[in-house]
Amino acid sequence: MSVAFEMRFAGATLEQYDRVMELMGLSQGNTSPEGAVFHWCAKTDDGIVVVDVWETDEQFEAFSKEQIGPFTEQVGLTGPPVVTRYEVHNTLVGDAAASHPGSFARAAS
Repeated sequence: MSVAFEMRFAGATLEQYDRVMELMGLSQGNTSPEGAVFHWCAKTDDGIVVVDVWETDEQFEAFSKEQIGPFTEQVGLTGPPVVTRYEVHNTLVGDAAASHPGSFARAAS
């Protein structure tokens, strides 16, 4: 069963998010991290929200420890996000995902 993590970064900006993605080497067309299923980010009234779906808790925890934590700190975010975990019942990704601007999705081979 997949797991989803909603991360709320109070005070964060989309510019900081973009820099973290750059530091992680995650730009359009690059391969997503092993175990990552789905990802999105949006601006909120008080910062940003990031939602990730992963194959396992362990994959997310390792990625968070090795990349999310250090890189968010490097771009000036001083505290950890508020994280809510969900067990995913169903995931649906449309055919348009592969060609959506800014998407990491890859069309099925």
